Amino acid sequence: MVFTGGTISMRVVPGRGAVPASGGREILDAVPGLADIASVTFEDFDRLPGPHWTPSRMLDLARRLDDRLDGGEFAGAVVTHGTDTIEETAYLLDLVLRAEVPVVLTGAMKTADDPRWDGPANLRDSVAAVTRLAGEGGGVWVAMHGALYPARTVRKVHTDAFDAFTASAAAGAPRERIATDRLEERVDLVTAAVGADARFLRHAVATGAKGIVVEAMGRGNVPPAMLDGVREAAAAGIPVVVASRCAEGGTSPRYGYEGGGVTLAASGAVFAGDLTPPQARVKLMALLGSGADLAAVRAAFER
Repeated sequence: MVFTGGTISMRVVPGRGAVPASGGREILDAVPGLADIASVTFEDFDRLPGPHWTPSRMLDLARRLDDRLDGGEFAGAVVTHGTDTIEETAYLLDLVLRAEVPVVLTGAMKTADDPRWDGPANLRDSVAAVTRLAGEGGGVWVAMHGALYPARTVRKVHTDAFDAFTASAAAGAPRERIATDRLEERVDLVTAAVGADARFLRHAVATGAKGIVVEAMGRGNVPPAMLDGVREAAAAGIPVVVASRCAEGGTSPRYGYEGGGVTLAASGAVFAGDLTPPQARVKLMALLGSGADLAAVRAAFER
């Protein structure tokens, strides 16, 4: 079990709000019954709030898990994590982990000093999930509020409800692996909104972005004033990946009007399918970090 922080480790400090406070030992002491499920070894990796994670720290966690799980001593791993970014870390781990044992991420929606603290139940559920999945190969999941979600499809859909997570309909998608020891962090996320233009796309290019993800509308459409920015980025050899701001469904080139998916595809954009914009960014960082060229990036997303 690897403790990395998040609300599960926090307490409320008067005048400051909820802040990281507890390490693994303190949290485990508040979780009765774990010994009845499995033998648990724990370590403290960090005490990060969800928004404090960086791509490089996510990759550090992946390599740490691989190092610990490589020897066959453990049936799997449970990782505590802040729920704000648990989707991105879970998906990155699913892409890059070499270990062939289950890894379950979990957290809490309430702090440890709240009478409704859900951390202990989520930890017990996570350990039980690892023991149940052991022997079935690798893979990454998120366990929250009595449910287990595949990393590939998990979504946080509520800011503070206990049942804040769900999974999209594409739960049967096969696991994809990207062999890399590096992430290309200079991948920008640009959001399409009514009346948006090409300014932020051009800014991304001018400030050294190596990849761009567009959080597009619907099936993958943008206002017409954004189209030239996509064309210019693609012409400069920068991969542009189109994901959707919709909670369900995928992107594909369907509409032929200016700014529609057909014109984006003609400009050289790649479509992310059913990946969320943050997931598409994680995947593009991993692909570019692995040395993939534009053709390989396109093939990976179209697959």
